[in-house]
Amino acid sequence: MPRRFTQLDDVWPAGFGRRLGAMVYDSFLLLAIWIAITALHVLVVRQVIGLPPEEVGAGVWQVLSLRLLLVMAAFGFVAFFWRRGGMTLGMQAWRLRVQTHDGAPISLRQSLIRFVVGALSLVPLGLGHWWVLFDGQRRSWSDIASGTQVVVLPRP
Repeated sequence: MPRRFTQLDDVWPAGFGRRLGAMVYDSFLLLAIWIAITALHVLVVRQVIGLPPEEVGAGVWQVLSLRLLLVMAAFGFVAFFWRRGGMTLGMQAWRLRVQTHDGAPISLRQSLIRFVVGALSLVPLGLGHWWVLFDGQRRSWSDIASGTQVVVLPRP
């Protein structure tokens, strides 16, 4: 039986400002992870494959493999935290939690949908995230597509 979150009557839908604050906080953490992955990628290309410095990053496979690693790291970061406790480190700082409508942690499938739709929502000038301001239930496109909600937790 999947666990349920508590305090369901004490939470309310998260607004745009809190969501943006959590995204900015998490982007700094993700940037640090990406820097480490990029450094390891360069190290592998130079030391294991043995390419000279002028050829690092020149090949299509090098670029594609690094981009794939960065996308996988970003998804791994958010999916781990969303599945574990419903919140990333940035969401913890802003007292936000992502959950299903009945208060359960989201599934891996829902995490993937949230991640993909959230990334695609940035393309039209972030309209999918701005949608929170226009939706009566304060849902973004990723909330709607994945059947989840982001709520504000009460102060302890």
